[in-house]
Amino acid sequence: MAQFIKIYEDKPSEAAIAKVVKVLKEGGLVIYPTDTVYGLGCDITNTKALERIAKIKGIKLEKANWSFICHDLSNLSDYVRQIDTATFKILKRALPGPYTFILPGNNNLPKEFKKKKTVGIRVPNNSIILEMVKMLGNPIVSTSIHDEDDVIEYTTDPELIFEKWQNLVDLVIDGGYGENVASTIIDLSEFEPVVIREGKGTLDVF
Repeated sequence: MAQFIKIYEDKPSEAAIAKVVKVLKEGGLVIYPTDTVYGLGCDITNTKALERIAKIKGIKLEKANWSFICHDLSNLSDYVRQIDTATFKILKRALPGPYTFILPGNNNLPKEFKKKKTVGIRVPNNSIILEMVKMLGNPIVSTSIHDEDDVIEYTTDPELIFEKWQNLVDLVIDGGYGENVASTIIDLSEFEPVVIREGKGTLDVF
């Protein structure tokens, strides 16, 4: 059964974050708060963990369109091709925030994602997940947790999330109630920005 850890967003405990990072480094799956809905993620470098998420989601790993959660924009060039100044300014204005930006991927993408031309980048405005990624030392792959039955409490109440997911993941963070509106997805991989999904993030970043 998964661990259930309470972490306060206004002052995340370093010891608690270290526990989460240990689970990630050992190939575990973690459910964590963001600035939108709760997410499910793992260490981007761990193939077995990536395969576990794909199995839970019922998809083939190579078909997965998951985003990478980064601590900030400083490591963008690790996975993203060089972007122009206008694109970078949009990212700077919007992040950290409730957005997923689709950007052109480069040759350094993990082998599981090598065939992908683009990558989704997230820098949520939530200190818990940002401290996790910072301590881990590399991004985590992230996907939102959805419910087949659309009972909204499952995506917002951490105790209900734990109840449902405790046998599928290794750790669930209680970071308080989550949102039930997902991130806004904007494709910046071509010449003009394209809004793929309107979510919590407003469109005044352009």
